[in-house]
Amino acid sequence: MHPRRVLTLAAHAAFVPIGVVTVLLGPMLPWLSARWSLDYAQAGTLFTAQFATSTLGVAISGVLVSRWGFRAAINAGLLTMAAAIAVLPHGSRLVGVICVASYGAGLGLAVPAANLQVAEVNPERRSAALNLLNFSWSAGAVACPFLVAVALKHQAIVFFLEATTGFMLAVSIGIAATSRLVADPKVAVRDSQKTSTPIDWGESSLTVLCALFFLYVGTENAVGGWVASYAKSFRHTTATLSVMTPSFFYAALMAGRWLAPAVLRRVEEIQVARAGILLACTGMTGLIWTHVIAGVVVSAAISGLGLAAVYPITISLLSRQFGAAASRIGSLMFVMANLGGACLPWLVGYFSTRLGSLKTGLLVALAGGVLMQVLYFTKWKPITAGTSPQ
Repeated sequence: MHPRRVLTLAAHAAFVPIGVVTVLLGPMLPWLSARWSLDYAQAGTLFTAQFATSTLGVAISGVLVSRWGFRAAINAGLLTMAAAIAVLPHGSRLVGVICVASYGAGLGLAVPAANLQVAEVNPERRSAALNLLNFSWSAGAVACPFLVAVALKHQAIVFFLEATTGFMLAVSIGIAATSRLVADPKVAVRDSQKTSTPIDWGESSLTVLCALFFLYVGTENAVGGWVASYAKSFRHTTATLSVMTPSFFYAALMAGRWLAPAVLRRVEEIQVARAGILLACTGMTGLIWTHVIAGVVVSAAISGLGLAAVYPITISLLSRQFGAAASRIGSLMFVMANLGGACLPWLVGYFSTRLGSLKTGLLVALAGGVLMQVLYFTKWKPITAGTSPQ
C-alpha cells in the first residue's frame, strides 16, 4: 500500500473515536447535570474544562510532532483519552471534571497532528482530503448520541465508556504498527524546515485565521454541545429523544463533509465556505425561534450541513497562505480553536442562567456564525483563472 494511503487511513481510524469523545459531553450533559445538580452556567464550565486543557494538549502536540512525528502525538492523545473515559463514570463531580479535562488534553494532542498529517501527505487535494478526514470524525460524532441514549436507557453507561476505551486502545496499537511500514512525513521535511523563511507574525491573514479557528470551533460546540439540553426543555420530549438530538446535527455535518469533495471540484472553496456559513446561520436562527421539537431537529440539521465544509476549508487556507510554515503555525491555530471551544459554549451556559433561557443563550452561537461570515467576505476573494490566492 502506498505510504500516503497508509498515513491517511491511520488518521481516519483515529478520527472515529476522536469524534465520539469530542461530542461526548453534549449528550451526557443532561445526565451529568442531574447527577451533580448543575445549572446551565455550572454545566458550561465542563466545556471550558475540556477545551482549556485541550489547548495545553495542542502545545504539547507541537513538541511531540517536531521530535517524534505525527503518529506519536496521535497515539499519546488516544491513550490519554482512553484512561480518562475509563475513569469518568466512577467518580464524583471533582473526579468527573478532572476526567473531562484529561480527555480534552488528549484531544489537543491528537486532533492537530492528524489534520496536519493528512494535509502534509495530500498536498494536491488538501481541502478534499481534510473534508473526508472530518467525515470520519463526524461518523463518530453521529454515533455517540445514539450510543449514549441506548446506554442510558439500559443503564449500561459504564459498559459503553469501557467499550469506547477498548476501541481507542485497539486503534492506538494499529497506528503504532504502521511505523514499521512507512516513515512519518514530519521526519522527511524536518531538515528543510530549518532553512524556511521566517513567519511574519503580524500578517493580517494570520490574525483572521486565528479568529476563524476560534469562532468555528466555538460555534460548532455551542450548537452541538447544548442542543440535547435545549431539546430537553421542550414539552412532550422524551429523555431518549433529547439525548439523540445532537446526532441530527452531526449527521448533517457528516453528510456535508461527504459531499464537499465533489462540490469543491466545481465550486471555489471560498464560495463554498461563504454559502455554508450563511446556511448555518439560517439553521441557528431557526433553532432559536422554533417552538416545537421538530423545529429543533430540522434546524440543528441545517446548522450542521452549513458548517460541514467550513473547518476543513479553513485548515486548507492555513496551508494555502503559509505553505511549508503551516505546520509551525498550526499549533497556534489549534490553540485558538480550543479557546473558542472553551469560551463560546460556556458563554451560552452563562447567559442562559443569567437570562433564564437557553434559547437566549444560543444567540452566542449565532453571533459566532455571523462574525465568521464577515471575516470570509472581508479577507478573501474566490480564486479564478489568472488570479492568485489572497
